[in-house]
Amino acid sequence: MTRYIAFLRAINVGGRTIKMETLRQHFEALGLARVETFINSGNVIFEARAAKTSSLEKKIEAQLRQKMGYAVAAFIRTPAELAGIAAYQPFPPPPSGGGLHIAFVQAPPAAPVKQALAALDTEADKFHVHNCEVYWWRAGGYSDSPLSSSGRFEKVLGVPATVRNSTTVRKLAEKYPVKE
Repeated sequence: MTRYIAFLRAINVGGRTIKMETLRQHFEALGLARVETFINSGNVIFEARAAKTSSLEKKIEAQLRQKMGYAVAAFIRTPAELAGIAAYQPFPPPPSGGGLHIAFVQAPPAAPVKQALAALDTEADKFHVHNCEVYWWRAGGYSDSPLSSSGRFEKVLGVPATVRNSTTVRKLAEKYPVKE
């Protein structure tokens, strides 16, 4: 069995709520093992027989759409991938009150998306694409950015994404290290 971490979009935001116990049950109904959640924002850790992550993402998305009645995008990473994401530092630390956020997407953004993100760089917002993640350096509060609301960031990406702060990503990587 292989351990995976799923980052889910649209969990416990925008008035849509789900208890973590119910979310775990939805994963277990798919035959996934040792299912755990980490904070209430849609981080699910589980084990499954080795499979393509894209197949697991589709399976989880279909199950959640059927059980919850709306689309929930899933972005799956292995503990090794998560360790690399947590360790990757494309920017110097932001000033006090700012933060580094990581957007997960299912495929590496293409050159036009990278160019569109570069055009959004300001003194307060900077972007860097690495693999299937977009690192977003924010000088102020995340919710103070005009890009954090009304799906503007996803419109630039052109695909669904989910964002976590780097502290959450680092804590997950520490809690679920690579198995030796």
